[in-house]
Amino acid sequence: MSAAPILEPGTHEPPDYQQVQSSAEFDELRRAHRSFAFPLTVAFVLWYLVYVVLSSYAGGFMATKVVGHLNVAFVLGLAQFVTTFLIAWWYSRHAARKLDPRAEAIKSRLEDGA
Repeated sequence: MSAAPILEPGTHEPPDYQQVQSSAEFDELRRAHRSFAFPLTVAFVLWYLVYVVLSSYAGGFMATKVVGHLNVAFVLGLAQFVTTFLIAWWYSRHAARKLDPRAEAIKSRLEDGA
């Protein structure tokens, strides 16, 4: 991998960001991000709202014992944390496989002045 040329400050033209933003490569990157992030965000927010609504309006159900002193509310509360960490892990894998290579290609093209 070749290093980017060292340029003196003020001696080069800045990249044409509007052209990059309107490129097919950038559209693919944006689509890959949005197709993953938006549905997962909506699903998580709905899952969280279900938990909040159940906590507010289904006290009897949430108080149901699952194991020993652990009730449904506690289990679902822990599931919120587990879900958060799973989504973060899943997103990092998605970014490494789908987003980072596309972003790196765009960055390389910008740095090379192509």
